[in-house]
Amino acid sequence: MKPESILITGACGQIGTELALSLRQRYGKNAVVVSDVREPQGELADGPFEMFNVTSEKDLERLHKQYGFTQIYHLAALLSATGEKNPLFTWKLNMDSLLHVLELARQYPIKVYWPSSIAVFGPETPANHTPQHTVITPRTVYGISKLSGEHWCKYYYDRYNVDVRSIRYPGLISYKTPAGGGTTDYAVDIFYQAIDKGYYECFLTENTFLPMMYMPDAIRATLELMDSPKENIKNRWSYNLAGISFSPAQLAAEIKKLIPDFSIAYKPDFRQKIADTWPNSIDDYEAQQDWGWKNAYDLSEMTNDMIKNLKIKLKSSAQ
Repeated sequence: MKPESILITGACGQIGTELALSLRQRYGKNAVVVSDVREPQGELADGPFEMFNVTSEKDLERLHKQYGFTQIYHLAALLSATGEKNPLFTWKLNMDSLLHVLELARQYPIKVYWPSSIAVFGPETPANHTPQHTVITPRTVYGISKLSGEHWCKYYYDRYNVDVRSIRYPGLISYKTPAGGGTTDYAVDIFYQAIDKGYYECFLTENTFLPMMYMPDAIRATLELMDSPKENIKNRWSYNLAGISFSPAQLAAEIKKLIPDFSIAYKPDFRQKIADTWPNSIDDYEAQQDWGWKNAYDLSEMTNDMIKNLKIKLKSSAQ
């Protein structure tokens, strides 16, 4: 069997950093090529790195000729809040890069992972326990690109048998890497501010419920999906994935249990309108049935682990 050779685009981002470290631990550091438009830092720098433009088909082909990829985790994208500042560039980056990856995988035996998002949903979508197959009416260019990407993935599987797999991520929370311009970023920023200043001004209202997930669960879900036998993957658009649903007020209350002097204020901005179009909670029955997905962290466990590890990280960086 050919040894694995893996490319991760957008590897310096929130998901990419932790996914790359997990894959390098599994396959060895030289088997996982990380790529981004910025240099990797820390542990991520210990291994192959390529800086290239993900909208360039020629650059992608050049890297494949050099490394002979067997898997590509295509994470490079502009997220919801950042994407609204430059919609046309967001569309070009998100869509052109995906099509280049799918075209490469059409020509060579490459397994592809591409993340979708809860941003595909809209105000007409059922807000509670949003089902896998439902009304999907995104209101951001990021969401539109993700919905279009889901259909391209399904098309390349149906027509060319490209083994492409996908998850609709909820908001992701991590202490290792800062968030990257999404509407759910408050759920990361709040921890930094709680530890550093004991105060946080939230850009969403206190009772805005959104689906979230702790990063260890998200990485585990990604790897479990990619490890599953091909015949088990019955959804070739993108799987719903549920983790924890909570509001800023609920998260603040959990933080106060560990940082009693912490306080929060609410000053909603343009991101509130985006959040209002997204679900409160997700139904991930198909992921449970098809490849055995099960969430591990609840709100309390996630909050405890975030604060414990973030305090260590911030203390270490201050020395």
